[in-house]
Amino acid sequence: MSCKIENFNMNKIVEYLKLTRPQNNLITALSVLVGALVSGEIEYWGAVAFACISAFFISGGGNCLNDFFDVAVDKINKPFRPLPKGEISRRSALWLSMSLFLVGLGVSLFIKPLSLVIATVAIILLIFYNHTLKRKLFWGNFTVSFVSALAFIYGGITTRDFKFSLIPAVFAFLFHLGREVIKDLQDLKGDRSLNVSSLPIRFGIRFSLAFTSVTFSFLIFLTSLPYLFDIFSLPYLIMVIFGVDLVLFYVIWSMWKDSSTSNLGRLSTILKIDMLLGLAAIYVGKF
Repeated sequence: MSCKIENFNMNKIVEYLKLTRPQNNLITALSVLVGALVSGEIEYWGAVAFACISAFFISGGGNCLNDFFDVAVDKINKPFRPLPKGEISRRSALWLSMSLFLVGLGVSLFIKPLSLVIATVAIILLIFYNHTLKRKLFWGNFTVSFVSALAFIYGGITTRDFKFSLIPAVFAFLFHLGREVIKDLQDLKGDRSLNVSSLPIRFGIRFSLAFTSVTFSFLIFLTSLPYLFDIFSLPYLIMVIFGVDLVLFYVIWSMWKDSSTSNLGRLSTILKIDMLLGLAAIYVGKF
Protein backbone atom coordinates (compact mmCIF):
# COMPACT_ATOMS: atom_id res chain seq x y z
CA MET A 1 0.00 0.00 0.00
CA SER A 2 2.76 2.46 0.92
CA CYS A 3 4.47 1.72 -2.39
CA LYS A 4 1.30 2.55 -4.30
CA ILE A 5 0.88 5.81 -2.37
CA GLU A 6 4.50 6.71 -3.03
CA ASN A 7 4.12 6.07 -6.76
CA PHE A 8 0.89 8.05 -6.82
CA ASN A 9 2.52 11.04 -5.15
CA MET A 10 5.52 10.86 -7.46
CA ASN A 11 3.27 10.76 -10.52
CA LYS A 12 1.39 13.81 -9.23
CA ILE A 13 4.64 15.70 -8.67
CA VAL A 14 5.76 14.91 -12.22
CA GLU A 15 2.44 16.16 -13.62
CA TYR A 16 2.64 19.38 -11.60
CA LEU A 17 6.18 19.91 -12.90
CA LYS A 18 4.96 19.38 -16.46
CA LEU A 19 2.28 21.98 -15.81
CA THR A 20 4.90 24.62 -14.95
CA ARG A 21 7.09 23.78 -18.01
CA PRO A 22 10.42 23.94 -16.11
CA GLN A 23 12.49 23.99 -19.32
CA ASN A 24 10.80 27.24 -20.36
CA ASN A 25 11.30 28.71 -16.90
CA LEU A 26 14.97 27.81 -17.00
CA ILE A 27 15.38 29.66 -20.31
CA THR A 28 13.66 32.67 -18.71
CA ALA A 29 16.05 32.56 -15.74
CA LEU A 30 19.05 32.27 -18.07
CA SER A 31 17.73 35.27 -20.04
CA VAL A 32 17.74 37.28 -16.81
CA LEU A 33 21.30 36.15 -16.11
CA VAL A 34 22.49 37.09 -19.60
CA GLY A 35 20.73 40.47 -19.29
CA ALA A 36 22.80 41.13 -16.18
CA LEU A 37 26.07 39.82 -17.63
CA VAL A 38 25.94 41.96 -20.78
CA SER A 39 24.98 45.13 -18.92
CA GLY A 40 28.27 45.74 -17.18
CA GLU A 41 29.73 45.52 -13.72
CA ILE A 42 27.71 43.44 -11.29
CA GLU A 43 27.87 44.94 -7.81
CA TYR A 44 25.92 42.27 -5.95
CA TRP A 45 25.56 38.76 -7.31
CA GLY A 46 22.82 38.06 -4.80
CA ALA A 47 20.54 40.50 -6.65
CA VAL A 48 21.18 38.65 -9.91
CA ALA A 49 20.41 35.31 -8.25
CA PHE A 50 17.18 36.67 -6.76
CA ALA A 51 16.17 38.08 -10.17
CA CYS A 52 16.73 34.69 -11.84
CA ILE A 53 14.74 32.87 -9.14
CA SER A 54 11.94 35.45 -9.25
CA ALA A 55 11.66 35.20 -13.04
CA PHE A 56 11.71 31.39 -12.87
CA PHE A 57 8.66 31.34 -10.57
CA ILE A 58 6.77 34.06 -12.43
CA SER A 59 7.29 32.19 -15.70
CA GLY A 60 6.04 28.98 -14.08
CA GLY A 61 2.95 30.79 -12.80
CA GLY A 62 2.21 32.07 -16.28
CA ASN A 63 2.53 28.59 -17.77
CA CYS A 64 0.14 27.10 -15.22
CA LEU A 65 -2.37 29.87 -15.86
CA ASN A 66 -2.04 29.25 -19.59
CA ASP A 67 -3.12 25.64 -19.14
CA PHE A 68 -5.93 26.69 -16.78
CA PHE A 69 -7.54 28.83 -19.46
CA ASP A 70 -6.63 26.58 -22.40
CA VAL A 71 -8.16 23.27 -21.34
CA ALA A 72 -10.75 23.26 -24.14
CA VAL A 73 -8.19 24.15 -26.82
CA ASP A 74 -5.60 21.74 -25.44
CA LYS A 75 -8.08 18.85 -25.62
CA ILE A 76 -7.74 19.28 -29.40
CA ASN A 77 -4.20 20.63 -29.84
CA LYS A 78 -2.33 19.15 -26.85
CA PRO A 79 -4.32 16.30 -25.28
CA PHE A 80 -1.14 15.02 -23.60
CA ARG A 81 -0.99 18.01 -21.21
CA PRO A 82 -1.82 17.34 -17.50
CA LEU A 83 -5.19 19.14 -17.47
CA PRO A 84 -6.70 17.62 -20.65
CA LYS A 85 -5.56 14.20 -19.42
CA GLY A 86 -7.38 14.80 -16.13
CA GLU A 87 -4.23 14.29 -14.04
CA ILE A 88 -4.63 17.71 -12.39
CA SER A 89 -7.79 19.70 -11.74
CA ARG A 90 -8.26 23.23 -13.05
CA ARG A 91 -8.63 24.48 -9.48
CA SER A 92 -5.27 22.98 -8.51
CA ALA A 93 -3.64 24.54 -11.57
CA LEU A 94 -5.03 27.95 -10.62
CA TRP A 95 -3.82 27.65 -7.02
CA LEU A 96 -0.37 26.60 -8.21
CA SER A 97 -0.24 29.51 -10.65
CA MET A 98 -1.14 32.09 -8.00
CA SER A 99 1.33 30.55 -5.55
CA LEU A 100 4.18 30.74 -8.05
CA PHE A 101 3.28 34.34 -8.89
CA LEU A 102 3.37 35.27 -5.19
CA VAL A 103 6.73 33.60 -4.67
CA GLY A 104 8.20 35.37 -7.70
CA LEU A 105 6.78 38.69 -6.53
CA GLY A 106 8.05 38.12 -2.99
CA VAL A 107 11.58 37.35 -4.17
CA SER A 108 11.60 40.56 -6.24
CA LEU A 109 11.42 42.52 -2.96
CA PHE A 110 15.02 41.49 -2.27
CA ILE A 111 16.36 43.06 -5.48
CA LYS A 112 15.42 46.70 -6.16
CA PRO A 113 12.21 48.76 -6.02
CA LEU A 114 12.19 48.81 -9.84
CA SER A 115 12.36 45.01 -9.83
CA LEU A 116 9.11 44.87 -7.90
CA VAL A 117 7.52 47.16 -10.50
CA ILE A 118 8.71 45.03 -13.43
CA ALA A 119 7.67 41.79 -11.70
CA THR A 120 4.22 43.23 -11.00
CA VAL A 121 3.83 44.43 -14.60
CA ALA A 122 4.90 41.01 -15.93
CA ILE A 123 2.39 39.19 -13.72
CA ILE A 124 -0.45 41.55 -14.65
CA LEU A 125 0.34 41.14 -18.34
CA LEU A 126 0.48 37.35 -18.02
CA ILE A 127 -2.88 37.26 -16.26
CA PHE A 128 -4.45 39.66 -18.76
CA TYR A 129 -2.89 37.71 -21.64
CA ASN A 130 -4.21 34.35 -20.53
CA HIS A 131 -7.66 35.67 -19.64
CA THR A 132 -8.25 37.93 -22.64
CA LEU A 133 -5.41 38.94 -24.93
CA LYS A 134 -4.44 35.53 -26.30
CA ARG A 135 -7.75 35.41 -28.13
CA LYS A 136 -7.35 38.91 -29.54
CA LEU A 137 -5.75 39.39 -32.93
CA PHE A 138 -1.99 39.99 -32.57
CA TRP A 139 -2.23 41.37 -29.00
CA GLY A 140 -1.56 37.97 -27.52
CA ASN A 141 1.56 37.47 -29.65
CA PHE A 142 2.76 40.97 -28.79
CA THR A 143 2.26 40.48 -25.04
CA VAL A 144 4.14 37.18 -24.88
CA SER A 145 7.02 38.68 -26.88
CA PHE A 146 7.12 41.77 -24.67
CA VAL A 147 7.16 39.79 -21.41
CA SER A 148 9.92 37.56 -22.82
CA ALA A 149 11.97 40.67 -23.66
CA LEU A 150 11.42 42.02 -20.14
CA ALA A 151 13.46 39.13 -18.73
CA PHE A 152 16.70 40.66 -20.06
CA ILE A 153 15.85 44.08 -18.67
CA TYR A 154 14.93 42.44 -15.35
CA GLY A 155 18.48 41.16 -15.20
CA GLY A 156 19.98 44.36 -16.55
CA ILE A 157 18.58 46.57 -13.79
CA THR A 158 20.52 44.57 -11.18
CA THR A 159 23.67 46.25 -12.53
CA ARG A 160 24.79 49.89 -12.65
CA ASP A 161 23.70 50.40 -16.26
CA PHE A 162 21.04 48.31 -17.97
CA LYS A 163 21.19 49.87 -21.47
CA PHE A 164 23.06 46.94 -23.05
CA SER A 165 20.33 44.57 -21.89
CA LEU A 166 18.03 46.34 -24.37
CA ILE A 167 19.92 44.67 -27.25
CA PRO A 168 19.01 41.06 -26.35
CA ALA A 169 15.58 42.32 -25.27
CA VAL A 170 14.86 43.54 -28.82
CA PHE A 171 16.22 40.29 -30.26
CA ALA A 172 14.05 38.26 -27.89
CA PHE A 173 10.95 40.26 -28.78
CA LEU A 174 11.32 39.57 -32.51
CA PHE A 175 12.36 35.94 -31.96
CA HIS A 176 9.33 35.19 -29.80
CA LEU A 177 7.00 37.15 -32.07
CA GLY A 178 7.90 34.93 -35.02
CA ARG A 179 7.74 31.76 -32.94
CA GLU A 180 4.33 32.71 -31.53
CA VAL A 181 2.87 32.99 -35.03
CA ILE A 182 4.34 29.58 -35.90
CA LYS A 183 2.61 28.19 -32.80
CA ASP A 184 -0.64 29.83 -33.91
CA LEU A 185 -0.28 28.07 -37.26
CA GLN A 186 0.37 24.82 -35.42
CA ASP A 187 -2.75 25.31 -33.26
CA LEU A 188 -4.96 26.40 -36.14
CA LYS A 189 -7.40 23.48 -35.87
CA GLY A 190 -8.16 23.90 -32.17
CA ASP A 191 -8.23 27.71 -32.31
CA ARG A 192 -10.65 27.70 -35.24
CA SER A 193 -13.06 25.38 -33.43
CA LEU A 194 -13.22 27.80 -30.48
CA ASN A 195 -13.38 31.03 -32.50
CA VAL A 196 -9.97 32.30 -31.42
CA SER A 197 -8.94 35.36 -33.46
CA SER A 198 -5.34 34.53 -34.38
CA LEU A 199 -3.30 35.83 -37.29
CA PRO A 200 -3.67 32.62 -39.37
CA ILE A 201 -7.43 32.51 -38.80
CA ARG A 202 -7.97 36.17 -39.66
CA PHE A 203 -5.55 36.57 -42.57
CA GLY A 204 -4.72 33.03 -43.64
CA ILE A 205 -1.75 30.70 -43.63
CA ARG A 206 0.29 32.36 -46.40
CA PHE A 207 0.04 35.80 -44.80
CA SER A 208 1.14 34.35 -41.45
CA LEU A 209 4.09 32.60 -43.10
CA ALA A 210 5.05 35.87 -44.80
CA PHE A 211 4.74 37.80 -41.53
CA THR A 212 6.99 35.32 -39.75
CA SER A 213 9.50 35.39 -42.61
CA VAL A 214 9.72 39.20 -42.51
CA THR A 215 10.04 39.19 -38.70
CA PHE A 216 12.85 36.64 -38.71
CA SER A 217 14.58 38.34 -41.65
CA PHE A 218 14.56 41.66 -39.80
CA LEU A 219 15.95 39.89 -36.73
CA ILE A 220 18.75 38.36 -38.81
CA PHE A 221 19.65 41.83 -40.08
CA LEU A 222 19.68 43.30 -36.56
CA THR A 223 21.89 40.55 -35.11
CA SER A 224 24.90 41.82 -37.07
CA LEU A 225 24.63 45.40 -35.80
CA PRO A 226 26.14 44.91 -32.31
CA TYR A 227 29.32 43.64 -33.95
CA LEU A 228 29.37 46.32 -36.66
CA PHE A 229 29.01 49.02 -33.99
CA ASP A 230 31.75 47.41 -31.90
CA ILE A 231 29.44 46.54 -29.01
CA PHE A 232 29.90 42.76 -29.16
CA SER A 233 33.01 40.83 -30.18
CA LEU A 234 33.85 38.67 -33.20
CA PRO A 235 33.04 35.40 -31.34
CA TYR A 236 29.51 36.77 -30.94
CA LEU A 237 29.18 37.34 -34.68
CA ILE A 238 30.43 33.84 -35.49
CA MET A 239 28.11 32.21 -32.96
CA VAL A 240 25.08 34.25 -33.95
CA ILE A 241 25.56 33.58 -37.67
CA PHE A 242 26.04 29.83 -37.35
CA GLY A 243 24.00 29.22 -34.22
CA VAL A 244 21.02 31.53 -34.76
CA ASP A 245 20.80 33.16 -38.19
CA LEU A 246 21.28 29.95 -40.19
CA VAL A 247 18.67 28.25 -38.02
CA LEU A 248 16.23 31.07 -38.71
CA PHE A 249 16.91 30.79 -42.45
CA TYR A 250 16.23 27.06 -42.20
CA VAL A 251 12.96 27.64 -40.30
CA ILE A 252 11.78 30.12 -42.94
CA TRP A 253 12.59 27.68 -45.74
CA SER A 254 11.10 24.66 -43.99
CA MET A 255 7.79 26.24 -42.97
CA TRP A 256 7.14 27.39 -46.55
CA LYS A 257 8.01 23.95 -47.87
CA ASP A 258 5.88 22.10 -45.32
CA SER A 259 3.30 23.97 -43.22
CA SER A 260 1.83 20.81 -41.69
CA THR A 261 1.09 20.73 -37.97
CA SER A 262 3.82 18.16 -37.33
CA ASN A 263 6.52 20.15 -39.12
CA LEU A 264 5.50 23.42 -37.48
CA GLY A 265 5.67 21.70 -34.09
CA ARG A 266 9.15 20.45 -34.94
CA LEU A 267 10.26 23.93 -35.99
CA SER A 268 8.84 25.42 -32.79
CA THR A 269 10.92 22.95 -30.78
CA ILE A 270 14.02 23.77 -32.82
CA LEU A 271 13.49 27.46 -32.10
CA LYS A 272 13.13 26.78 -28.39
CA ILE A 273 16.48 24.97 -28.38
CA ASP A 274 17.98 27.73 -30.51
CA MET A 275 17.18 30.23 -27.75
CA LEU A 276 20.03 28.70 -25.75
CA LEU A 277 22.46 29.27 -28.62
CA GLY A 278 21.29 32.86 -28.86
CA LEU A 279 21.89 33.36 -25.13
CA ALA A 280 25.36 31.86 -25.46
CA ALA A 281 26.22 34.14 -28.41
CA ILE A 282 25.19 37.23 -26.47
CA TYR A 283 27.13 36.09 -23.41
CA VAL A 284 30.42 35.55 -25.28
CA GLY A 285 29.90 38.82 -27.13
CA LYS A 286 30.92 40.87 -24.13
CA PHE A 287 34.38 39.27 -23.91
